[in-house]
Amino acid sequence: MSRLVIGVLGLQGAVTEHINQVETSGCNGVIVKKPEQLKEIDGLILPGGESTTMRKLIERYGFFEPLKQFSKQRKPLFGTCAGMVLVAKELSASSEAHLQLMDVRVKRNAFGRQKESFEAVLPIKGLDLPFSAVFIRAPYIEKAAQHVEIISTYENHIVAAKQDHILVTAFHPELTNDTRMIEIFIDMVKKSKNTVAL
Repeated sequence: MSRLVIGVLGLQGAVTEHINQVETSGCNGVIVKKPEQLKEIDGLILPGGESTTMRKLIERYGFFEPLKQFSKQRKPLFGTCAGMVLVAKELSASSEAHLQLMDVRVKRNAFGRQKESFEAVLPIKGLDLPFSAVFIRAPYIEKAAQHVEIISTYENHIVAAKQDHILVTAFHPELTNDTRMIEIFIDMVKKSKNTVAL
């Protein structure tokens, strides 16, 4: 069986770190810099970075509609930190959401400047042992629709969730040596490919 191909949107953010985790987990990692590359991958990671800048780059390089089409095909997406902001249907204190793919309302830079970067040990649904999560100017989910599965919370705020083919985390799993979050995503990609093949 051919190896799964996981793309990382290569416009801004922690691209190389995600590629390293994808490769470590036994998949082919591809940096996606052109919309036509979306046709060649099985799943896509939207990395952390600065969400407003990423939105501008998505529009400048013609990714906006292709990303929405990628999601319509139910190909798995994994948004980390700014990636979570990009896929949210709503942003608090803003009338302008971005891709509007996931039924959540997200608050940007939600933990405040005094905690711009911190680590927390989190229980994650589906993992036997807690995950040491790295938060950098992190968002969180303020509100989620009933069909959104909450995977983890920190101080009563939702920091990881899943809806159908979309997985999001407020933290940066790629900045640790723990590959279990990317493995959850890879499992989603495997199931997606099997469903398409049937």
